[in-house]
Amino acid sequence: MTPGKSSVIEIPEPARQSSITAADPCTIVIFGASGDLSRRKLVPALYGLAAQNCLARRFAIIGFARTPMTDEAFQKSAVDSVKKFADANTLREAECKEFANALAYVSGEYHQPEAFEKLKNRLDELDKAHKLNGNRLFYLATPPEIYPIIIEQLDRAGLAKNPNGKSWTRIIIEKPYGRDLASARKLNQTVRKAFDEPQVYRIDHYLGKDTVQNLMVLRFGNGIFEPLWNRR
Repeated sequence: MTPGKSSVIEIPEPARQSSITAADPCTIVIFGASGDLSRRKLVPALYGLAAQNCLARRFAIIGFARTPMTDEAFQKSAVDSVKKFADANTLREAECKEFANALAYVSGEYHQPEAFEKLKNRLDELDKAHKLNGNRLFYLATPPEIYPIIIEQLDRAGLAKNPNGKSWTRIIIEKPYGRDLASARKLNQTVRKAFDEPQVYRIDHYLGKDTVQNLMVLRFGNGIFEPLWNRR
């Protein structure tokens, strides 16, 4: 890895699984990139996807947060996170370094338009340099009170819509999605002003975890149901 230089990851073909269709080239922006969710979950998970050929051969990741940090510091933090939290079966030193090369960092306050202009310039720079086709994925890994601010700033900066007719822009909103029905509806109004519904993904990974565990109990704990779930 060349110090101070962010790039895109290109894992050599023999190390990749050919049975999985890779995703489109894109830039992934993680808001709250200096936080615990990003360090423990998102960065190791993205490395795992790359190592298993579930990401495109060309992609970039931009971390955005208030904490001042250089590209190099963010890359080092990512490598440390991958080594500590990623699946040990996917860890390969060369790929870990290549993954770090895909990372860049932008610092700024969420309420400041100039921070999002800086983000926009970095997106354009990486997209042109590495031919990422204008595809962008925004992941909100911040405290929930920051969600509306980020969404409104993305809209004002012209980042909520597709940069051209052939690309896509999507946003993932991490739990909790509001404190109650009224606040969830208010947040949804903010989201719908900036994004079209097909662009929006709302997730609660811990709620989903319990749901999946219950399904497994239902399947394997009841002999009458298991054959219905078994594709063989």
